[in-house]
Amino acid sequence: MKLNLKKFITIFLLKIKSYLDIKKINHFFLGLLTLFFTLTIFNKSVYSNIDILNVVSSTPRHRDVQRYPSSLERISVLHAVNIQKQPVKKQLVQKQVKENSPTLLTQAGKEHYQKQQFTAAVTKWQHARKILISRGDTLNEAMVLGNLAQAYQQLGKLAEAKNATAKSIELLSSHQKDNQNLFAATLNIQGSLLLSEGNIEDAIAVWKRAVTIYEKTGDENGLTRCLLNQTQAYNRLGMHQRALNTLKEVNKTLQNQPDSPLKIVSLLHLGDTLRLTGNIGDSKKTLEQSLAIAEKLNSEANISKILLALGNTYSFEEKNHKALKFYQQAIDKSKSAAIKLQAQLNTLRLLVDTQNSSKAIYLASKIKPQLQNLTPSRTSVYALVNYVKSIEELNISEVSNKQENVKILAKAVQQAENIGDERAQSYALGYLGHLYEQTQQFNSARSLTEKALILAKISNASDITYRWEWQLGRLLTKQHNFVEAIAAYDNAVTTLGSIRNDLVASNLDMQFSFRESVEPIYREFVSLLLTPELEETSQENLKKARQVIESLQLAELDNFFNEPCLKVSPTQVDQIDKQAAVIYPIILENRLETVVSLPNQPLRHYTTAISENEVEKMVQTMRRAIRRKFLKKQHFAICQKIYNLIIKPLEADLAASKIQTLAFVLDGSLKNVPMAALYDGKQYLLEKYNIALSPGMQLLDPQPLENQKMEVLVGALSEGRQGFVPLPGVKTEIDKINSEISTEVLFNQKFTSQALQKQISKTPFPIVHLATHGEFSSKAEDTFVLTWDNRLDVKELGDILHTREQLSSKPIELLVLSACKTASGDKRAPLGLAGVAVRSGARSTIASLWSVDDESTSQMMVDFYEHLRQPRVTKAEALRHAQLKILGKSKFKHPYYWSAFVLVGNWL
Repeated sequence: MKLNLKKFITIFLLKIKSYLDIKKINHFFLGLLTLFFTLTIFNKSVYSNIDILNVVSSTPRHRDVQRYPSSLERISVLHAVNIQKQPVKKQLVQKQVKENSPTLLTQAGKEHYQKQQFTAAVTKWQHARKILISRGDTLNEAMVLGNLAQAYQQLGKLAEAKNATAKSIELLSSHQKDNQNLFAATLNIQGSLLLSEGNIEDAIAVWKRAVTIYEKTGDENGLTRCLLNQTQAYNRLGMHQRALNTLKEVNKTLQNQPDSPLKIVSLLHLGDTLRLTGNIGDSKKTLEQSLAIAEKLNSEANISKILLALGNTYSFEEKNHKALKFYQQAIDKSKSAAIKLQAQLNTLRLLVDTQNSSKAIYLASKIKPQLQNLTPSRTSVYALVNYVKSIEELNISEVSNKQENVKILAKAVQQAENIGDERAQSYALGYLGHLYEQTQQFNSARSLTEKALILAKISNASDITYRWEWQLGRLLTKQHNFVEAIAAYDNAVTTLGSIRNDLVASNLDMQFSFRESVEPIYREFVSLLLTPELEETSQENLKKARQVIESLQLAELDNFFNEPCLKVSPTQVDQIDKQAAVIYPIILENRLETVVSLPNQPLRHYTTAISENEVEKMVQTMRRAIRRKFLKKQHFAICQKIYNLIIKPLEADLAASKIQTLAFVLDGSLKNVPMAALYDGKQYLLEKYNIALSPGMQLLDPQPLENQKMEVLVGALSEGRQGFVPLPGVKTEIDKINSEISTEVLFNQKFTSQALQKQISKTPFPIVHLATHGEFSSKAEDTFVLTWDNRLDVKELGDILHTREQLSSKPIELLVLSACKTASGDKRAPLGLAGVAVRSGARSTIASLWSVDDESTSQMMVDFYEHLRQPRVTKAEALRHAQLKILGKSKFKHPYYWSAFVLVGNWL
C-alpha cells in the first residue's frame, strides 16, 4: 500500500512540475510544496500556509505568478480531506490558518480596503508581511508592501507609504527580470505618491518607466492605468493638450481590446477621469460606451456604477433632469446597498440644490433608516455627513432637527475613530463644528474645528484643511479676535493656492461647489482685512486685500475651464506705465471697497456703504438702460449713479497724478458694466481716460505693441450659419480694413476651423481679427466663435491659436472679436470673455459685451486700425479714439453703439 502511495505521489509531483513550469517559479515554493506532500504521506496534521497573495486591484500580479493559485487550490482540497479525518482539531486548525496564512490575511486586507477600512487593511497586511519576512519570501513581501503603500496613502501617511514603496522596489529588484509587471505596478504606486506630494515631474518620470515595462510585456491594463495617471499629472502642470493626446491614446488602446468586464471598468475609470478634467462630452461618450458593453455582457454590478457615473457627469454639467434620471436608474437596478445609497444621496443633494423641497423631504425619509446599519468605512462616514449637510441646507423642521443631526455626526465621528481613518474623522468633526457654529455655540465649535484641522493636516488632506481654516477664521471673527482670524483666513487662502490645480474638479463626495466653498473665503478675507472695526487699514492689509482679490480672479478662471490653465507672475504697473491707475472695486456683503493703485504712491482705498443686492440691481438697471430703445435721460441717471459709486471718490487723486489710463480689475456683477459709459454729469468716462480691463495684474503681459509690419489674419462670416442671422456689414468691414492694412482673409466658405489653424501655423500674424458671431458664457463649453463649419469653443479656439506659440516665439499681439456678445440672462457671462482673452494667448483682446450695430461696428473697426498704425499709439488709445469718433456722430451717440467694446489685457 505504501509503495502504491509513493508511486502515486511521484506521478502527481511530476504532473505538478509539468503544470507549473518550475523554471519560472521560486524554488522555495517548490521545496515547501514537496515537503507538504511528504508530510501528508505520514499522516501529519500540517497545513501549508504558502500561497500567492491576492493583491488589491490597482496592483496587478505578474502573469507567471498568476499560474500558482490553480495548483495551490489542489493542495487546499487534499488538505481539507486530511482535516476532515481529525474533526477534534478542526476548529483549532482553522483558527491557526486564519491567524497565520498570508493568503487569508492578504485577502482580508483586500476586503477591508475595498470597504475603505484602511487602518484594518494595514493591520492585516502588516501581519502577513511579518510572516513572509520570517519565511524569506521576498516576492510576496514586495506585493504586500505595494498594498500597504496604497492604504497608507489613503490614510494620508505619506512617509510610511513612501517607505513601503521604496522597500517594495528594493525587494523586487532581484526579481525584476521575471516579475516585470509587478515591478511596473509598484512604480505606478510610487508615481501616485510623488504626485500627491506635488513632485509632478518626478511622478511623470516614474510613470514613463512603468509605461516602458508595460509596453514591453504587453500588459494593456497596466499600461492604460499608468497613462491615465499621467494625464492627471499633465493637467496639474497645465499641459492640457498633452493630457488630451494621452487620453486619446488610452481610448485607442481600449478600442482594440475585446469586450470584457475589465474593459467595462477601464472605460468607466476613463469616463470619470474625463469628467474630472472637464471633458464632459468625451466623458459621456466613454461612459455610454462602457454602459453598452456592460449591458451586452449583463454585468449588473458595473451597470449601476456606470449609471451613477453618468448621473455625476450630467450633474457636473448642471443638466439636472438627466442627472436625476440616471441616479434613479442606478437606484432601481443596483443590487449593491452602497451604490444605491450613494445614488440616493446624490439625488438628495441635487434636489436640495434645485430647491425641490417636497421630493427632497420624501427621499430623506427613505434614506434615514438606511443610515442605521452602515458598515463602518470612509464611505459610510461621508454618507452620514453628506446626509446631514443636505437636510441642513433643506432647513425644514420636518426632516432637519439640530439635536438629531448632532447625534448622526457624532456617530460618524465615532465610526471614523473606530476604523482609524483620520481624514474621515476630520471631515465629520469639522462639520459637527459647523453645526455648533450655526447654533452660536462658538467655543464648542472652535474646539471641534481645531481638532478637525489638526487631523486634516496629519492626514495631508489639504482639500479639507482649507475648509476648517476658513471655519476657524469665521469663528474667530465672530468672537472679535481679528488678529487670529486674519491669520486663519490667510492660511485658508494659502492652502487654496497650493491646491488650486486640484480644485478644478468637482468632488461629489465632498459636495464641492466653487460658489459655496471657495469664492466666499476670498471675499470674507478681504472684508476682514478692510473691516471698519480695525483702527486703521495698514498698507500691509491693503496689499494683502489686492493680492486676495487677484487670487479670486485666478481661481474663477480655473473653475471656468475646469482645469489649471494659468501661469501667473506679479506685475508692477507703475514700472510699465507711469500714467496708469489700477482700480479694484470689490463687492462685499454690506459695502463696496475700492482699492486704487497709483504710480509711485501708497495704495488707497475708499468705502461706500451699499449692499451687494443694491449693486446687483444698479448693474441690471444700467444694462437695460444702454439698449437702443432707452432715451439719453434714462441712461444718464444710472450711468452717473455708478460713476459716483466707483469713480467720484477718487477723482481728485486721479487728476493730481495726471492719470491717462484706467485699468479696471472688475469684481462680480460689475464685469457686466461698460466702464466707458459711466457719466459724471457732463462727460462719459471714455471722454476723459483710456480704459482697459484685466482679469488681474498677475496675468498681464506688459509689452508695448512692437514696431513691426502690421499684418492681420481675418476670419469672417457675412452669411447666416447654424441658425445665426447674416452679418452684411462684415463684408464692408473687412474690405475697408484690407484697404488700410495688409490682410489675409478667410471669408465665408473659406473660414473653416482647419483653414484658420493652417493660416495661424503658416504665418506669424501679429493680429487675428474674427468678424463672426460668438458668445461669452459662464461655461467654457458654451463660450464659442462661429466658423463656416463649426462652433469653436473657448478651449478649441485656444488650442488653434496656441499652435502659433509652438511654432514661433512671437505671440499674438491682438485678438479682435468684432461681433460677439455675452449670453443673455447669464450674470457671470463675462467670465467667458476673460476666458477667451486668457486662453487665446494673445497679449490683448478686444471684444463686445453685447450684439452691436453692424454699420457702427464696421466704421469703428476701420478707425481703430487707422489709429493703431500711428507711431507710439497704444491699443487703449486707438480704441478710445475710434469709439470717440463713433460717439461724435449724431446717429450713434447712444452708448449702445460704442461702449460695448472693451480691451482686455495689455493696453500698451
